[in-house]
Amino acid sequence: MAGNRRVHTALKWVAGALGMATGAYASYVGVTWLRYGHASPASAEDADPLLDQFMPGYEVSERHHVHIAAPTDITFAAACEQELMSLPVVRAIFKTRELVLGAEPDTAVRPRGLLAMTKSIGWGVLAEVPGREIVMGAVTQPWYANVVFRPVPPADFASFDEPDFVKIVWTLRADPIGPRDSVFRTETRVQTTDPAARAKFRWYWARFSPGIVLIRWLSLGPLRRDAERRVASR
Repeated sequence: MAGNRRVHTALKWVAGALGMATGAYASYVGVTWLRYGHASPASAEDADPLLDQFMPGYEVSERHHVHIAAPTDITFAAACEQELMSLPVVRAIFKTRELVLGAEPDTAVRPRGLLAMTKSIGWGVLAEVPGREIVMGAVTQPWYANVVFRPVPPADFASFDEPDFVKIVWTLRADPIGPRDSVFRTETRVQTTDPAARAKFRWYWARFSPGIVLIRWLSLGPLRRDAERRVASR
């Protein structure tokens, strides 16, 4: 009898926790949908003239940074070579999107490292400062289950306006703050090409941005540890 009561109590707690999580997620989706298109401008520290060349105006912007006890070249190399899919939570987020949208699993063998992997699925290099920063970009329609990323030549990216598309740019950047320290920064910007694309992406972003933002945030700790480990092993 006591065992049944404990099970019943545990089930009530689980149901309550799930209800709270569902409510919190629903609130997040609503707030994100309402705030869409009101991206905050970059601070003086985050300002990126190289990125501005390709997307000076944007509807969404996500910025993250972390201090790393490593020179810029080591921090930048570690950022380009990081293995996001080695993190269980990241794999779970991608699997969740796959299940929710009914996407086919990606069975292709991809190269190791963030930069090489993203290039293999369609992202293109828009600009680069060797050892310091790289700007990646693509056009896509992420509301489809089996998303396809299409590179656009750097000279044509800013003016690309084919209807029903989303333009996305993101950076990996290492700024020096001393001979042995740096700040890693990453920024993602999004701009749609017409009202139809904006409406579709607004709903997509409201639903899936928690996972996207979480991936960015989760990558910072492993990146810092890898870069600092590289310094220690020299």
